[in-house]
Amino acid sequence: MRRMLHARLLAVCAVVLAFTACTTPAPAPTPTHTSSAPRPTASVPAVAAIPWQPGAQTVLETGLDAPWSVLRLPSGSALISQRDDGRVIERLPQGGLRQVGTVPGVVHQGEGGLLGLAVQAVAAPPFLYAYLTTRSDNRVVRMPLSGVPGSYALGPPEPVLTGVPEAANHDGGRIAFGPDGMLYVGTGDASDSANAQDLASLGGKILRLTPDGQVPHDNPFPGSPVWSYGHRNVQGLGWDAHGTLWASEFGQNTWDELNVIRPGANYGWPVVEGIGDNPKYADPVVQWPTDEASPSGLAVAGDTIFLAALRGERLWTAWSTAGHTPVTTRAFLEGDLGRLRDVIVVGDRLWLLTNNTDGRGSPQAGDDKLVEVRLIPAQDTRQPG
Repeated sequence: MRRMLHARLLAVCAVVLAFTACTTPAPAPTPTHTSSAPRPTASVPAVAAIPWQPGAQTVLETGLDAPWSVLRLPSGSALISQRDDGRVIERLPQGGLRQVGTVPGVVHQGEGGLLGLAVQAVAAPPFLYAYLTTRSDNRVVRMPLSGVPGSYALGPPEPVLTGVPEAANHDGGRIAFGPDGMLYVGTGDASDSANAQDLASLGGKILRLTPDGQVPHDNPFPGSPVWSYGHRNVQGLGWDAHGTLWASEFGQNTWDELNVIRPGANYGWPVVEGIGDNPKYADPVVQWPTDEASPSGLAVAGDTIFLAALRGERLWTAWSTAGHTPVTTRAFLEGDLGRLRDVIVVGDRLWLLTNNTDGRGSPQAGDDKLVEVRLIPAQDTRQPG
């Protein structure tokens, strides 16, 4: 079973190239192509339909300070971003933490700071990409990553994308390389909801860039990095085994969302929050009351989607039918670890980042933590003896 899981997970790994500076031409008003989003279905408990679910937990590390993103390197080390102090922390393959460096220019205010991380490991040296808040904007930079486990160091940052609106709230921040080798960037509306519908603004969008930071020729709006729009605050991105892009989104007061992302589609914010049944806008495939979710990081194992919930203090699982609706969901770890900021798949395990020291949680002893959770088939609920 582990071999099968590894094979499915490897199918969604992306190979990416080096980045250079990015410019952002003004977008055209009409997409060159669109694709309708699937119709939503209700969120219903269904154990048998979910091929993978969380099992036993193991605390790997403690003492993290407002961690936001975790990524695993091919060497076996992991890198963790700390939002408030701008530090990148290495988790050694054998365990233990050390500081790699501090990203210059990070300004923490409210939800802003050092946010998402992604790695480009093909070049020599590899590059680490980071989404950060500065005094004037949110931006993506790249930094050479030199060394080996236990001695990694960051080189000077180079801008990849600049000019994303910043504010104390709704800064987005998740970045990820897709299976097409492109960089995807989830942004927030920066507390100005009009940004989400404005194609000239980078706020409230999912952006798509080439490996060198340029606008791909097949983006839906010629000359624009905008891949989808009408988002309030995107903080989770992931691809399933069918190549479908899924995104988690914070709602305002009523509905949080899990969306299937289609190029050129408008997801409705601020006109619509949650399911609007308006043909102008793509509806979410799942919606939750905000006190049950507030979903941040998102990871995919095969067809199982895992969402780390902040206010909801649980791990949501969702399973689709070949990358489409219907979608069934189930919650795990409710209240066990507190606020959850990020989740990644590591072999036949999940790694979770708690987020109880970010000013909105209730820290317990050892917070914040990196926690490993065993993945098990849904029909096998036995814990290891």
